[in-house]
Amino acid sequence: MRKLINFLIYQTGWLVCVLGAARGWPWAGVVFVLVALAWHLRQAEDPRAELRLAMIAALVGALWDTLLAATGIVQFTNGVLIEGTAAYWMVALWVLFGMTLNVSLAWLKQHLLGAAILGAVGGPLAYLAGARLGALSLPDNNLALPLLAIGWALITPLLCLIARRHDGYRASTPTKLEPSHV
Repeated sequence: MRKLINFLIYQTGWLVCVLGAARGWPWAGVVFVLVALAWHLRQAEDPRAELRLAMIAALVGALWDTLLAATGIVQFTNGVLIEGTAAYWMVALWVLFGMTLNVSLAWLKQHLLGAAILGAVGGPLAYLAGARLGALSLPDNNLALPLLAIGWALITPLLCLIARRHDGYRASTPTKLEPSHV
C-alpha cells in the first residue's frame, strides 16, 4: 500500500507542479511538495536519510535544469527567480522524484540498466508533457529530446546509487542478513 500511495502522491504532485506553473501559480506545486515531503518524512524509519536524498535530488535536478535553461534547450514560463536558472517548481519536482526512489521506485536501485532506460524514456516524455500543458517550452524538440534522454539516462541511475546510501525506508524491510521480527 505504501508504494501505491507514494506513486499517487508523485503523480498528483507532478500535475499540481506542472499545471500550477502553466496557469501562473508556480508556488502551488511547491506547497504541495512541501506537504508531501513532511508526510513522507513522518512515514520513514530514518527521516534524515530521506531528507538528505530529497535535497540531493533537488540539487542534482536544479543543476541539470539550470544547464538546460542557460543553454536555451528548455524555457520555463513561470517560477524562475534568476533568468537562465531552473524554475523553483521544477526543483520541487526533483524533490518529489527523490521521494520515490526508496519507495515506489526502490526496485530500480538493483536494476541500474532499467533505471537508465526508464530515465531515457520517462524524462523526455515528462518534459514534453510539461511543454504541451504550457509549463515550459522546448524551442527545438530535435535537440532537446535526445539531450534530455541522455541526461536522464545518466541521472536516474546516479540517483538510484545515492538512494542506496540514503534509504530511510530500509529499516522497515528486513534484508536477507537480518532475521525478521514477527
